Amino acid sequence: MAGLKARLAEIRASPRGRRTGAFFDFDGTLIAGYSGNEFYRARLRAREVGPGELARTLLAVGDMRLRGADVDGLMRTAVAVWKGRPVDDMEQLAERLMVQRIAGMLYPEALQIIDAHRQRGHTVVLASSATRFQVAPLAAELLIDNILCTEVEVMNGAFTGELASPVRWGSGKADAVRDFAQQRGIDLARSYGYGNGDEDEAFLETVGKPRPLNPEPGLARLARDRDWPVTYLTPRSAGRVVPIVRTAAALAGVGAAAAVGVGAGLLNRSRRVAANLAAGVGSDIALALAGVDLDVVGEEHLWSHRPAVFVFNHQSSLDTLALGSLLRRDFTGIAKKEAARDPRFAPIGALLDVVYIDRANSAAARDALRPVVERLRNGTSLAIAPEGTRTPTPRLRPFKKGAFHIAMQAGVPIVPVVLRNAGQLMWRGEAVIHPGTLQVAVLAPIATEGWSVEDLNEHVAAVRARFEATLARWPGEAPNAARRRRSNGSVRRRPAPVRAAR
Repeated sequence: MAGLKARLAEIRASPRGRRTGAFFDFDGTLIAGYSGNEFYRARLRAREVGPGELARTLLAVGDMRLRGADVDGLMRTAVAVWKGRPVDDMEQLAERLMVQRIAGMLYPEALQIIDAHRQRGHTVVLASSATRFQVAPLAAELLIDNILCTEVEVMNGAFTGELASPVRWGSGKADAVRDFAQQRGIDLARSYGYGNGDEDEAFLETVGKPRPLNPEPGLARLARDRDWPVTYLTPRSAGRVVPIVRTAAALAGVGAAAAVGVGAGLLNRSRRVAANLAAGVGSDIALALAGVDLDVVGEEHLWSHRPAVFVFNHQSSLDTLALGSLLRRDFTGIAKKEAARDPRFAPIGALLDVVYIDRANSAAARDALRPVVERLRNGTSLAIAPEGTRTPTPRLRPFKKGAFHIAMQAGVPIVPVVLRNAGQLMWRGEAVIHPGTLQVAVLAPIATEGWSVEDLNEHVAAVRARFEATLARWPGEAPNAARRRRSNGSVRRRPAPVRAAR
């Protein structure tokens, strides 16, 4: 068995270039579970599954599990009921399920393995028996362009109920990999294969470097017999009692801190005192109760230029507590109007006088943002997520220009705050915070003097590129990087200086 560090080290030492392939299975390998189940559950919830289809599906599943039949029968049964359905409907369902369910099943470490291959210039390929509709939306999020999967026949924009390719299962997947390699000039002898199922034996044998991930018992035994290194990835823990209790305690801590802040504000006749106490201390208490530490690189950039517009990549509701703990005082934020009803956010949001905007009404949103420029000029910083919404994976979405317009008008700098793994500790669809360490990199402030509306797109792209570069090459992993680790209220410093980005 080999750990994730060994896998990454091996990839980083491998030859560069697109002639090395990295072939990934999907269900059970990249995600903890099966995408087909999510599609079937969606149809059950929509009452689209009749008794006859349910019986045929159960028989096909029984054939697989009890008699060892391959997946062909099950796939044909599943696809037959698509007959006559518009492709557009399925594409919309696929995108919705990816955002709401399937992205939350992604193994966070699998993304690190994919990125390691991409950084070596390898050809990354998704090879799955699932249909394109199950795998393509998440593949796009993971920046995987090459997909080998079971194709479904389409005619005049609707499904015919038939398959358009062999089922990419067992030897069918192995054949697809060999054909792809021949067409693209991939050297299979130096390529990698990642799979988890017992049926992946033929697929993994096509490459020179079989590397089972999360293998089923049969594949694990085969790997031992053939000395294939095995790696087990860690799924997001869901439904455990301790994180639920700790999250409830964290929410209670936020409410208590808000109440104390109100009291202190009344005694001092100062809303700012109330807001600062609730934001800084309240966020610290909530993170401590949830069991979340902050590992911060470049913390001095939080204080070197204030007021400022702090822009952060938005993965999770946990981001709010992290920003409160980091910024601590004299700041406000911008959030969607629905956040005003979120108990995890509303108490402190009310004290900070957060600006709530209606994302569906652009004119109203612009009107709501006008007072923010004046607040910045009067010394109150701003925290805003330029992506505009929480992302289903750590991949950055396009940045909107609002935050940059505001900074330019107020004449204050932009300070990028890069969050590395917030979605791992609390995925966008979860209500529970999982204990762990949230990694944060605060980059050097970016002056906005001399910016103009005409060149704003270039500045936005440059800032986003800094986020991309930081996520790809984390500065805290450099041997001389100064870091500050907050562990349930305590602080440990690492003395070496930070080299600010220029």
